Amino acid sequence: MIEGPLARWAREQGRILRRMGSWYWIGVLAGLGASLGILCSGIIPRRVAALAAAVLAGAIGITVFGWDEAVAGLVGGVTGGLGAVPILRGALRRGGTRGGLAALVALSALGAAALAFVPVLGYLEAVVLPALALRLRSREPERYAGLRTLARD
Repeated sequence: MIEGPLARWAREQGRILRRMGSWYWIGVLAGLGASLGILCSGIIPRRVAALAAAVLAGAIGITVFGWDEAVAGLVGGVTGGLGAVPILRGALRRGGTRGGLAALVALSALGAAALAFVPVLGYLEAVVLPALALRLRSREPERYAGLRTLARD
């Protein structure tokens, strides 16, 4: 039987995915969890964004794959949610509107979800977001009690 180029390509891609094994899907779920964390932090209150993202990513992982992918989704959701909140809080403090910021967050979450399917980038998303948040938090100016008490008068 003669096989077309598209069928050959699909068969080769299936072989590559089988050779990559579980580490690939664990990274994908970690990246999807991080992107869900970004999305949730933009549309729901920041106190529950990380928890909601972790639950969603964990549910996707356990439903579609298995427990190891679910754990990666949980960790990615927590790190994505906790990493995106300081960035969004700073954007709102500097004058960003909630509607515009929600649209930008949704687009960035979609981009992060697409990048999660690139091998190893899902792991990096789950690590880089909290590191970026810590860096931004360290650069924030300190607030002094004296200045707050003067503002109340």
